[in-house]
Amino acid sequence: MPKALITGITGQDGSYLAEFLLDKGYEVIGMIRRSSTVNFERIGHIQDKLTLVWGDLLDETSLIRLLEEHRPQEVYNLAAQSFVPTSWSQPVFTGEATALGVTRMLDAIRTVDPSMRFYQASSSEMFGKVREVPQKETTPFYPRSPYGVAKVYGHWITVNYRESYGLHATSGILFNHESARRGLEFVTRKVTDGVARIKLGLASELRLGNLESQRDWGFAGDYVHAMWLMLQQDEPDDYVIATGETHSVQRLCEVAFSHVDLDWQEYVKQDQRYMRPAEVDLLVGDAGKAGRVLGWEPHVSFEQLIQMMVDADLERIDRGTSSS
Repeated sequence: MPKALITGITGQDGSYLAEFLLDKGYEVIGMIRRSSTVNFERIGHIQDKLTLVWGDLLDETSLIRLLEEHRPQEVYNLAAQSFVPTSWSQPVFTGEATALGVTRMLDAIRTVDPSMRFYQASSSEMFGKVREVPQKETTPFYPRSPYGVAKVYGHWITVNYRESYGLHATSGILFNHESARRGLEFVTRKVTDGVARIKLGLASELRLGNLESQRDWGFAGDYVHAMWLMLQQDEPDDYVIATGETHSVQRLCEVAFSHVDLDWQEYVKQDQRYMRPAEVDLLVGDAGKAGRVLGWEPHVSFEQLIQMMVDADLERIDRGTSSS
């Protein structure tokens, strides 16, 4: 039975990847950072099939101990401070976890067993103020947030350890990927949750920032398949994972509100509080290399994704209202 370690297993991607690997017959080890409260909501339905262990990307000793004890063949590093707005209020912590945390894990692998295969969750936010459209593996980075800067460091240190120590270390440059398990602080969930509340009579408006900002949004369940495919290759490399389509936040609102027969213009209000200090205006990825080499392609369309998320939020909120 193959064995995989997932950092950030309680997050959106971690939960989908854990499901995927369990279905593949893996033993799945999930790393949890010790804190006073740990949210197991996303993995509650599979928690009895997982081995959950304590570890912290800020503490390399804990990573070495964990790797020595469990000896996974594959390590998926999904843990990070991943909310872009928070990276401005906590830039040092973001750097410690999202940038230096990658170094600590890579160095722990090099120390314990260099044959372990490593996946780094890179991000389209690294492209920031984009140098070309669409963005691909060779597009220069120009990050526009502390989070984006930290992800650039994590990406290049992965390349460096691959080239310096011969590690099977791969980065997936994933464009925005969403689901009903996305945190409420992210704009897609903020919109679909807001739509559901308005439809159910629990809210009267939805306040957002830049409506013109454009993103390449895909389904998280599709994207974790790409992560696994990368670590099955004979040679490590870097891959952009994206749909190749871009949509504005306004379009996101149009699709979400129209799904419940509402006019978004009657409810959406722009609020300066949600404007970023430095905005990323347009992200759209070219996943041609992933298609050619990995045989990967997305299956859920943007419209299907948003409608699926609205339905899930309607069900969740209605269920909560009924039980209270």
